[in-house]
Amino acid sequence: MPTRLKKRAIWRPLALSAALLCFQGYLGFSAIGGQFGIENRKQIIADIEVLKSRSSALQAEIDAYKHRASLMDTRRLDPDLVTERARALLNMANADDIIVMVDPVTGKPTSSSYSELSETQLNPNLTDVIDH
Repeated sequence: MPTRLKKRAIWRPLALSAALLCFQGYLGFSAIGGQFGIENRKQIIADIEVLKSRSSALQAEIDAYKHRASLMDTRRLDPDLVTERARALLNMANADDIIVMVDPVTGKPTSSSYSELSETQLNPNLTDVIDH
């Protein structure tokens, strides 16, 4: 009984070669133009610099908060500073305190001279009452 050898189909090796070429093309594209490719390297380096500067700014803020927290240590609290800060936060003053008004825009003390004000300057609505 004669045996007949089957001829191998040519499409299987061609399909495998085409699939491997497509995969190699995908890898090549990813290496050049992908998210972490050569073309995006400049953007990644710029992002790293921005994040480093932001990190240093945040570290400075953290250090400032640590310093403020260390000032609240009971062994280091100064009672005068505590009362001064409490008065500033509560907008309160003693009768013997000297109050300096500060312009919020410039941060400089406002200068004015003390003079007696008439009742109409204190309350402009009194002019209507006096006239009637």
